[in-house]
Amino acid sequence: MKLTCKERVLTAMLGAMVALAITTLILILVEATSILLPADTKFGIVFDAGSSHTSLFVYRWPADKENDTGVVSQALACQVKGPGISSYTSNPSQAGESLRGCLEEALAMIPEAQHQHTPLFLGATAGMRLLSQKNSSQAEEIFAAITQVLGRAPVDFRGAELLAGQDEGALGWITINYVLGLLVKYSFSGEWIRPSEGTLVGALDMGGASTQITFVPGGPILDESTQATFLLYGFKHSVYTHSYLCFGRDQILNRLLAGLVQSSPGQRIRHPCYHSGYQDTLSLAPVYESPCVQAAYPPGFPQNLTVEGTGNPGACVSAIRGLFNFSSCKGQKDCAFNGVYQPPLQGPFYAFSNFYYTFHFLNLTSGQPLATVNATVWEFCQKPWKLVEATWPGQKRWLRNYCASGLYILTLLLEGYGFSEETWPSIKFRKQAGGADIGWTLGYMLNLTNMIPAEAPAQWWAESYGVWVASVVFVVLTLVAILTAAAAQLLWPRD
Repeated sequence: MKLTCKERVLTAMLGAMVALAITTLILILVEATSILLPADTKFGIVFDAGSSHTSLFVYRWPADKENDTGVVSQALACQVKGPGISSYTSNPSQAGESLRGCLEEALAMIPEAQHQHTPLFLGATAGMRLLSQKNSSQAEEIFAAITQVLGRAPVDFRGAELLAGQDEGALGWITINYVLGLLVKYSFSGEWIRPSEGTLVGALDMGGASTQITFVPGGPILDESTQATFLLYGFKHSVYTHSYLCFGRDQILNRLLAGLVQSSPGQRIRHPCYHSGYQDTLSLAPVYESPCVQAAYPPGFPQNLTVEGTGNPGACVSAIRGLFNFSSCKGQKDCAFNGVYQPPLQGPFYAFSNFYYTFHFLNLTSGQPLATVNATVWEFCQKPWKLVEATWPGQKRWLRNYCASGLYILTLLLEGYGFSEETWPSIKFRKQAGGADIGWTLGYMLNLTNMIPAEAPAQWWAESYGVWVASVVFVVLTLVAILTAAAAQLLWPRD
């Protein structure tokens, strides 16, 4: 059938319009595909400068999901060689130099093109808080030496700072709830759903010099000094948090030894928390140099003291209890110890850092009932030193302290914080969650890089997706209309 001139023109116009529609549809599909393609990875570096050691953590996340949840993962953990930075008072420059090894390891794993866009932070905790109280100029010299070294790194150095105890506890709470994906949920419509307060996890942290407890209470927080408030993903969270300086593991051991020295009539100390048969000569100078030890150095005592273990867990618990002031809470409602306000415990808890390390050594991280935990610790304390050394060879430096640490943790959790046989199963002793080490560092990075927005941002993907769908529908309907009109024109009877 030979087409008329009018039909040929109409067919050409139809072909051009179909081609244009198909091209537009392809462009829309390409744009949609680019939305779904993985974006570049971003990185962040955080130094955790604790009282006994320093750790470096590298985190990474997809660049296009900075306001999503659960997208940050731990890429590297590096233990800095040497003691904590507060130990370098006689040689501050060495505090900065000690960080180079882990920093170089971090830079080696991050693509060089990403270095200048990678934020780097250092946060110092209770060890430096104690040094700042004792000698602020020495603390400033150490921070200056660290800043000099890290400031020269080819990254976006954001500074080295001293963390307040309350911040340390609160940031640890953000970390654990973030990696568990508990801070926010998504609905099928792309909207954020407020998490139930009962599902949020409390945080129990213990370093060398301080320990922190943070949780969402079931009622109002009556002491504002123990309250931290966050606006995360557009939802307000109020948590109870308190940091007990001088109640970290290392400082408790120092205070315990100092207390035994003060009560000893002679120059040979019998230590109930050390295993029977243990004997060693210890220097008292580091013990009494700590600001946590309030007693004066005993006159007439030698610099070095002979310590003998007796392996008596009952006497050890009594000595540990003497480090708490439980009487200050008598007659007070909602009080932990040392006169510190604490609302009733609420929800599940994750216990990490030295809580985990001590109970992991004692093989008590599998959710054993309280009676089993208590019996296991007491049984370990009563083992003779020779048997302990033979069972755990190569760990002599730490072995003598696990008995005291285990009994201290039980005293702190049960008599201090108020856990009971019924609430004990709510505590999980963990080193990691969601593939990341638990601590304040991830929460610190999330906060300083604004990875968790205070207000809910515009749902960019939902809007982009909606525009894409509308565009496709419009093109398809337009194409159908054109084809329908053309068919009608071609099939309509000619005059």
